[in-house]
Amino acid sequence: MKKNKFSVSNIVFVVFLMLLIIPQTRQPIQVFIQKGMALISPSEIKEEKREKLTNYSDWKLVDANGKVFNFEDAKGKVVFINFWATWCPPCIAEMPSINSLYTDYKESVLFLLVSNEEVGTITAYKAKNDYSFPFYQAYNQAPAQLQAQSIPQTYIIDKSGYIVMDKSGAANWNSSSVRAVLDTLILAE
Repeated sequence: MKKNKFSVSNIVFVVFLMLLIIPQTRQPIQVFIQKGMALISPSEIKEEKREKLTNYSDWKLVDANGKVFNFEDAKGKVVFINFWATWCPPCIAEMPSINSLYTDYKESVLFLLVSNEEVGTITAYKAKNDYSFPFYQAYNQAPAQLQAQSIPQTYIIDKSGYIVMDKSGAANWNSSSVRAVLDTLILAE
């Protein structure tokens, strides 16, 4: 006859699942878990597997002041694109690292943080967290190669239009490996 044994790992796992299921504690717990996962640095796509953007001209974004940005103007630049929302726990978890990266690279990398939320909601969120990055709303649909199925979704694109990083989920964007990739892309001709 076999005896059921509850190991410590089983108990921890059950408690973990219960915390994720309980609605009133769900978001803080998820943010905590995502912050732990966001410590992971995203990896670079191998050169031979990189996909080149085929269409820059059809995507338009609108900034917080209502000014239209044509994605065509991103050609020839290193671009960091992040699709996110203020209600999204993984997005919340990675925002501090994105803001730090923006602070250091805003002069040499084009940052396009795209959300479909109301301007007031995003502005309040940025003010509450003391974030300095600009944000955009999509005026129309992104190019097919940049259409996110979930958020956060982040892309780093080189000056030639190749997608160098493509990461779904939270990540540490302020890592030394991401900085090394950006430094290399900035210096490339």
